[in-house]
Amino acid sequence: MHSVKDLPADDTGCGWYHLSPKRNPKAPHQGESHARWVIVGAGFTGLAAARRLAERFPADEILLIEAQEVGFGPSGRNAGFAIDLPHDIGAPDYIGDIDTAKLVLKLNMTGQNHLKEVVAQHGIDCQMRASGKYQGAIEDRGIAILDAYRGGLDKLGQPYEVIEGKDLPDHIGTHFYRKALFTPGTALIQPSALVKGLAETLPANVTLYEGTPITGVDYGQKVTLTHAKGRIVADKLLLTTNAFGMAFGFLKNSFVPTFTYGSLTRVLTADEQARLGGKDFWGLIPADPMGTTLRRTADNRLLVRNSFAFIANGKANPHYLDKFRKQHRISYDRRFPMLPDVEFDYTWGGALAMARNHQSQFGQLADNVYGAMGCNGLGVTRGTATGLLLADWLAGERNEVIDFLLASPGPNRNPPRPFLDIGVNASFAWGQYRAGLER
Repeated sequence: MHSVKDLPADDTGCGWYHLSPKRNPKAPHQGESHARWVIVGAGFTGLAAARRLAERFPADEILLIEAQEVGFGPSGRNAGFAIDLPHDIGAPDYIGDIDTAKLVLKLNMTGQNHLKEVVAQHGIDCQMRASGKYQGAIEDRGIAILDAYRGGLDKLGQPYEVIEGKDLPDHIGTHFYRKALFTPGTALIQPSALVKGLAETLPANVTLYEGTPITGVDYGQKVTLTHAKGRIVADKLLLTTNAFGMAFGFLKNSFVPTFTYGSLTRVLTADEQARLGGKDFWGLIPADPMGTTLRRTADNRLLVRNSFAFIANGKANPHYLDKFRKQHRISYDRRFPMLPDVEFDYTWGGALAMARNHQSQFGQLADNVYGAMGCNGLGVTRGTATGLLLADWLAGERNEVIDFLLASPGPNRNPPRPFLDIGVNASFAWGQYRAGLER
C-alpha cells in the first residue's frame, strides 16, 4: 500500500469561488465501491476525462473523486484565460518549431472548443466571452518580447493587432502601458463558475464524490484507493492531479509546485467606471512572464495577479497571502491611479504544476494506471484537452495530437532538495526583480 501524504489544502480567500453560483457539493464517498473507471482530481482535466469516458463507454459507471470541493481548488483559482495560442517562452520568437506550434494550437483549440460547446449546450453561467486578450509591455525588455512574438505569430499565420500606448486607454482604461499586442482568439471566463457548471452537468453515468481525499493506494491487478471512510476498487485509474501525482508515487521530484496570487477589488461605482473608461470586459497578460495579469470582470471588478512562490507540498501558506497582497496594491496603484480608494475584497493563491523543461505527462504510468498532468500554466485549455484526449486514447483512438502527447519526454527530474528550493526561489526572486515595472 502506497501512502499518500501530501493532500491539497487551499486557502479560503478565492474571490472567484465566493462570487460564483452556489451549489450543493456532492457527498463524500463512504463504504466500498467497484468501478471500471476511477478518476482522481475533478479540475478541468478530470472533468473533461470523465465526460468523454462517459460518452465513449455509456454502459460503464465512472467515479470521479475530488479531495476538496469542485471549484475551490486550482482550476477555480486561475485568472480565467482560455488561451488558444502557443507561447513557448524558451523560443526566441515564442513560437519555436512551426510544426510543434501548429500541434499545440490544435491542442489548445480542442480544449477551448469543448468548453464553448458544453457552456452553450447547458447554459453554464460562467461569464464566458470570446473577447481576446491583450499582452502589455512597459519596459524595453517587454517591448522586445512583443516584437519577437509578432514575428512568431506571422510565421504561424495568426492574426493580431498592435496597439500603441496612446490608444490603449480606449481599450483598458489605464495609461500605464507603452504598447500591447491584441490577439482575438482567447475566451475569458469566471473559472470557478465554469468548473462548478461542468460538474453539475456531467453525464448520468458519472458519479462525483467531493471531500474525499485519497490517503492510500494499492497498485495491484486492480487498483484499490483508500480514504478515511472507505475504499474504492478500480479496474483502471486515471490521475488528473497535476503536481499531486508525485504524492501518488509517480513522476517523483519532477514537478515544481508553484503558487501564484491574485486579488480582486470590490465592485466599481458608476463614477469609478467612468473615470476608468475603456471597454467593460477585458483581460491583459504581461509581456514578461513574471509580470502582472489584469482583468476587468463582468461585474466591474478589477483583478490583479502576480508573484510566485515554490511550495513543495502543494499546500497554501498564509504568509504569502499577506506578503503578496501588499505587492498587488503597489501594482494596482501604478496602473489605476485614477481609482485610489478601491480596496481589495479578496486575495488568494492558486497552484500551478510546472516542469523545468515545460513538458507534461500524458499516457500510461503503470499497469491500469494512466495520467494527464502538468499544464505549466495553461490549465483551462490544455488541461481540458488532455483530459478529453486521454479518454479518447483509452477508447482506442489515435490522431496526430494524441501521438504528439504520447511522444513527449515528460517532465524532467529536479535536483534534490534543498538545492531545488534554493534554485527555484532564486530564479523567482531574480525574475520578479528583472520584471521591473512589468510587475
